[in-house]
Amino acid sequence: MRYELFIGLRYLRARRKQAMISIVSAISIAGVALGVAALIIVLAVMTGLANDMREKILGTNAHVVVVPNDYDDRIEDFVDIADRLRRVPDIDAVDVFIYSKGMIQHDRRGDGIVIKGMDMADDGPVELANTIIRGSIRDLTGPIRTEGEADRPAPRDGVILGVELARYLGARVGENVTLVSTDMTLTPAGMIPRARAYRVVGLFETGMYEYDRTMAYLSLDAARRLLGRRDGVSGFELRVTDIFASETVVDRVQNMFGMRFWIRDWKEMNRTFFAALKLEKLAMFIILTLIIFVAAFNIISSLTMMVMEKNKDIGILKAMGSTMEGIRWIFMVQGIVIGVVGTVSGCLLGTAISVIADTYRLIRLEGEVYYVSYLPFEVRPLDVVLVCMASLVICTVATIYPARQAARLDPVEAIRYE
Repeated sequence: MRYELFIGLRYLRARRKQAMISIVSAISIAGVALGVAALIIVLAVMTGLANDMREKILGTNAHVVVVPNDYDDRIEDFVDIADRLRRVPDIDAVDVFIYSKGMIQHDRRGDGIVIKGMDMADDGPVELANTIIRGSIRDLTGPIRTEGEADRPAPRDGVILGVELARYLGARVGENVTLVSTDMTLTPAGMIPRARAYRVVGLFETGMYEYDRTMAYLSLDAARRLLGRRDGVSGFELRVTDIFASETVVDRVQNMFGMRFWIRDWKEMNRTFFAALKLEKLAMFIILTLIIFVAAFNIISSLTMMVMEKNKDIGILKAMGSTMEGIRWIFMVQGIVIGVVGTVSGCLLGTAISVIADTYRLIRLEGEVYYVSYLPFEVRPLDVVLVCMASLVICTVATIYPARQAARLDPVEAIRYE
């Protein structure tokens, strides 16, 4: 073992009369550990939240949406366009939809909703089928009959509601609700909104409160009857092979149809949200790094006190032939050891807390306020590596000044009165 490393490690174990130096070193290690742990935990929260939101968004929405430039227009030749879209490389599935705003009523309660009609062939869209928690998507296509209701005609069509919307209305699977369209019908009494009765045949839950509270799904034919449309659709929803290369599909579809359609992928539709999360993650990284800087100042003070305490030892070492570089490394070893121990401890602590909090979902959130019901944690190896590197660099830089001061000490002045 080189003498610089041996002496540097020996100085970390202060004698009884130098206990204050040891206490300051322990505080420095604790400060570095807390800073690293806080950084890892916050970055895990931001990463987990972004990934959880992305999964929920992609589990509820299509990867790419194709609609007319004028959103109120209907696409009459949708069958031919859908066939052309299916031949585009990297597109897995093409679904058509009808979209409209409306109202829903059950007993004495009502609220505004979004009505979405989907083609239920082949068990309907995957996004909807994967979120059904009660009932069946196949029951959307009528006619619907229920035992014991022979004296009262059942609604012809079914509707699938978000679980939060059903909870608000008090509607259960098998009960009837009334949907009211914003499209008007001309009658002898004037213009009145279209209204029809539907049977609740299923409930879905995406985990996103806004969707579960406002969405109602109908079959394509049922939506046309409610909205008074004989044919045509509002747009297309595309599922692509690689969600992170959806821009390529957007470019291909745009080149195929020119300016007839407005085409957006999931990144573009949620760009503001994910950009805000990314900015917050960067801001939290910068802010919490200040904790490590505070610990670095403790390292500086600890080593400065050590240099003052070890003046005689430094003078003797120089008189015995130790170089300025050797003296400098003795004190840098101490700071580096403090940084390594604190960084490793903080890394283990932050990772453990993140894994435990995510596994047992310790931090619950209000679904009505936030998009998620609990705070997700996801530790990325790259984030851990960046935090550890930043911590080690800061701690190493903090040792430079005290080490240089020790190396510049004149041995004659240090041992003159010894």
